[in-house]
Amino acid sequence: MIRITFLVALAAIPAARAAEGWSPAEIAEIRHFSLAELGAPPADSSNRFGDDPRAAELGRKLFFDPRLSANGRVSCATCHQPERDFQDGLPLSKGVGTTNRRAMPIAGTAHLPFLFWDGRKDSQWAQALGPLESAVEHGGSRAQYAHVIAEHYRPDYEAIFGRLPDLASVPAQAGPVADAHAAAAWRQLSEEQRNAVTGIFVNLGKAIAAYERRIEPGKSRFDRYLDSLLATGRAPTDVLTADEQAGLRLFVGKANCVQCHNGPLFTNGDFHNTGVPAIPTLPRDHGRRDGARQVLTDEFNRHSRWSDARAESAEIDFVKPNAREQERAFKVPSLRGVGERAPYMHAGQIATLSAVLRHYNQAPAASAGHSELHPLKLADHELTQLEAFLRALSASAASPAGK
Repeated sequence: MIRITFLVALAAIPAARAAEGWSPAEIAEIRHFSLAELGAPPADSSNRFGDDPRAAELGRKLFFDPRLSANGRVSCATCHQPERDFQDGLPLSKGVGTTNRRAMPIAGTAHLPFLFWDGRKDSQWAQALGPLESAVEHGGSRAQYAHVIAEHYRPDYEAIFGRLPDLASVPAQAGPVADAHAAAAWRQLSEEQRNAVTGIFVNLGKAIAAYERRIEPGKSRFDRYLDSLLATGRAPTDVLTADEQAGLRLFVGKANCVQCHNGPLFTNGDFHNTGVPAIPTLPRDHGRRDGARQVLTDEFNRHSRWSDARAESAEIDFVKPNAREQERAFKVPSLRGVGERAPYMHAGQIATLSAVLRHYNQAPAASAGHSELHPLKLADHELTQLEAFLRALSASAASPAGK
């Protein structure tokens, strides 16, 4: 779990002073952005295979395998492309159909307690399973995936998870999914067969999670700047421009971005309503209000029979479903690599980074629920400086070998 640090707001300083250096108090504050503060991902007690290198290698193969889809053309990497910071650059992600939200990046998610824009999953392995059964993402079923494992990955799987059960009497498509044929076939299986298939499905997710937990943020120009600043106590003059440094001061000061975007991943991992407009052509999206209810009843949450830590206390114990303040609250994304992740917000409602900053500066009312924003009253040149700093957070995600 990353250490969530609510930074003390600092007074904004004009760009002309940006290169003059930082006070000891200011250095103490921005130290918490350092990747050194992030450390290694915490062990995931719900996935006892999370740190098994064999599981990670199997997970890497599965991550890029389009056979794990209804049409044989969609893999995890379809929406989480390594060359795009493990997202796809689309306002609404496309699998076998079109989703109602955009893909979130993966780097650093092993440090966060809840996944998806609404936090409806509480582990990486549970998150990996959701799209596989979604009618518009991978579109397949548990039985299909179990057969893929048996036919194409048997030696790798059995070396990690043990002997595969006999699937001879399990149909090609069966699972608790939207497809009527597959759902009917699932109901006709015995409880023992359903448990056997689900066990393979869960292990598939745990292998993918073992790969994903190794995907971490790469070092940006800002990180090089901060490393030098922390080592010497003085701001280097050849890494960030004056505008980028001024943007950093605004970020931790007048703009108060750190209220939500703090810590090494530039996120508090929480959910907030920031007045993002709804898209009239999409179903109404309640955000965390629905996600909280879903994670509590999820078949694969940390207290489920499929978790390796079901008796342990977890963040899910503090989730309150259907709270009024959760209406249209969405997960705070990491800002690392944000300059390359247009369009923005949970359904790509805002096309450019400069438009995002104008949205926060103006603080429009929420379409539902209560927006937490207040007008920032930043001048145009300050918005330009803030954007310059955010673009200095760009870096390729550090991850295991690709496809």
